[in-house]
Amino acid sequence: MKRKTLFDAAGIQRSLGRLALEITERLQGCEGMVLIGIHRRGVPLAQRIARLIEKAEKAKVPVGSLDINLYRDDFSTVGAAPVLRGTQVDFDISGKTVVLVDDVLFTGRTVRAALDALVDLGRPARVQLAVLVDRGHRELPIQADYVGLSLNTRREDHVELLLKETDGEDALILESAAPSARAGSEGKRP
Repeated sequence: MKRKTLFDAAGIQRSLGRLALEITERLQGCEGMVLIGIHRRGVPLAQRIARLIEKAEKAKVPVGSLDINLYRDDFSTVGAAPVLRGTQVDFDISGKTVVLVDDVLFTGRTVRAALDALVDLGRPARVQLAVLVDRGHRELPIQADYVGLSLNTRREDHVELLLKETDGEDALILESAAPSARAGSEGKRP
């Protein structure tokens, strides 16, 4: 595996600043908006974006956290006892613009589960998606409204976001698998 740091702490902060600005520009402020982070790393990202919006707009944006583990379509295959982190949304989402926040958008299955979980909380006016990284390879027709970084990756690559709140440091890392040998070249001798 080849590891490459794509963003350090300053790069992550700049990207979050752009996301916060884009969200408030498109929504023409922050009235009627709530941010809900998807556990794990979407939660601290949502909190950071909320602080940036508050600083720029001089208004507080409600922030919640969403645990999607019980809504996953692979629930039966993730083990006998999935780790539940709990949903904490201490405000009504009905009639609001909910901006779901996640770290990396890949197949779209996490976001699908988050949408199912939101339905249990109320009926928002609309739901938008903000992600720090969109790495492609969608399996479901889900697209982010706000993207910090779009990456062209191979399916076997791994994108890892480290955050101070969960990992003790901020970094965005791409782990690339070694290129596979060309088909048909195995076992042949010159």
